[in-house]
Amino acid sequence: MSRATPERSRLLAPFAPVALASAAFQSGPTRAQEAWPTKAVTLIVPQAAGGANDTVARAFGARLSQAIGQPVVIENRTGAGGNVGTALAARAPKDGHTLMLTAQSAQTINPWLYKNTGFDPVKDFEPVMSVATAPYLLVANPSFPASNLKELIAYAKQRPGRVDYASAGNGTLNHLLGVMLNRQAGLHLVHIPYRGAAAAATDVVGGQVPITFGSFPGVIPFVRSNQLKVIGVATEKRTKLAPDLPTLAESLPGFHANSWYGLFAPAGTPKAIVDRIATEGAKVLADPALAERMGGQGAEPAPSTPDQLAALLREDLKLWQGIVKASGATVD
Repeated sequence: MSRATPERSRLLAPFAPVALASAAFQSGPTRAQEAWPTKAVTLIVPQAAGGANDTVARAFGARLSQAIGQPVVIENRTGAGGNVGTALAARAPKDGHTLMLTAQSAQTINPWLYKNTGFDPVKDFEPVMSVATAPYLLVANPSFPASNLKELIAYAKQRPGRVDYASAGNGTLNHLLGVMLNRQAGLHLVHIPYRGAAAAATDVVGGQVPITFGSFPGVIPFVRSNQLKVIGVATEKRTKLAPDLPTLAESLPGFHANSWYGLFAPAGTPKAIVDRIATEGAKVLADPALAERMGGQGAEPAPSTPDQLAALLREDLKLWQGIVKASGATVD
């Protein structure tokens, strides 16, 4: 990957907090907080309708609308791997009536993958809250000799450069998870990019490629029908969606990369409004019915404070910077 530009390098240092409120707002935070919302809230989703993030956004938005007494309108603004909608959200009014619910990859991978995303993931946004996480699974064709990560590592080390893994394409999360596994386990798995996750999973089912990382909803139907077997889950802790499945970290300590969906406001949105949205969102995510609905789409509610999401963003930006660089993937 080409060397980072000075502008891009400044993304990660020093991560100084953005000044949130004007003097006028500071003089009357209670009034500003009580004024929100005064109209419909637009929730920009930078990913396509029908996808995992869109499904999470629609479930969350419907419940949030009930909680705040105003419509929450989902606006899918796709393009450039999420960059188009994200850049649009960054330029939205700073009054809490336009928010963005995005997949983690657009905020933490795209800044290192694309030469120009059109936004700064730190300077252009106020983190509001984490909404949900979605586990990725390392799965294999049933004929693959390894059935757990320790066996896979031993098998691959005896065959460097001769074990392939499929992905949804260069720079995608399932590609980069393979790069991470190579780095942390000292392997030489060979990346085979496909045009989308569905095509990658289909060829693993068919035996053309032995393994792949896939999202929970994307691969679990094949697991349940015994067309794929699970090597492990790429989360730090076992997922509530399938608590019997081991994590990869149980065999390779430190290996985990959560795929999360986060709620953001444009930078400069008053802190009282950000906090109010986070409070209302946390109440919404505590609803068991919403958890059940998200679970059906392979996601788990994961509410956080604004500060916790900010810390997660910083951590993942640093993580994926190194992995994208190691992968050599770029998008013009």
